[in-house]
Amino acid sequence: MTETVNPETDLTLSRIIRAPRSAIWNAWTDPASFARWWVPAPAKCRVEKMELRPGGALVTRISEDGGPFQPHLDACFLAVDEQERIVFTNALTGGWRPADQPFMTAIITLREHPQGTDYTAHVMHKSRAERDMHEEMGFHDGWGTVARQLAELVEPAERLARKSA
Repeated sequence: MTETVNPETDLTLSRIIRAPRSAIWNAWTDPASFARWWVPAPAKCRVEKMELRPGGALVTRISEDGGPFQPHLDACFLAVDEQERIVFTNALTGGWRPADQPFMTAIITLREHPQGTDYTAHVMHKSRAERDMHEEMGFHDGWGTVARQLAELVEPAERLARKSA
């Protein structure tokens, strides 16, 4: 599996999160925690399915402005490497079933960093047009916002754990 960025079709977002990989991993793999940060606030997320294994489903719903929950993501995990990497795509749904409207494959990588964890989201698209559309839809703002929300969720917990130790 490649992690080489193709600037024609890929978008990336990286940030240092001041928390250990285990805290970020838990926020990614616990459905209740995931729902707290996965969509930009004030929208709400509901996790319908999170089957953390290759071929497992990742299905989320979104509620904006307090309205009813609508489809958000219907994807399939391709790789789940404990505390290192999560790969999912909406080109497939759970059970390796082909999706109606494939759009992206995302590789989430967690690496040790002296200040915590180097968190990278590498999102691949099948064409420059789809990459550009995702960027115009607000990729950097949206994925940046959820990365910030993830950091806000795990960083305070890490500071409290250090204070009580």
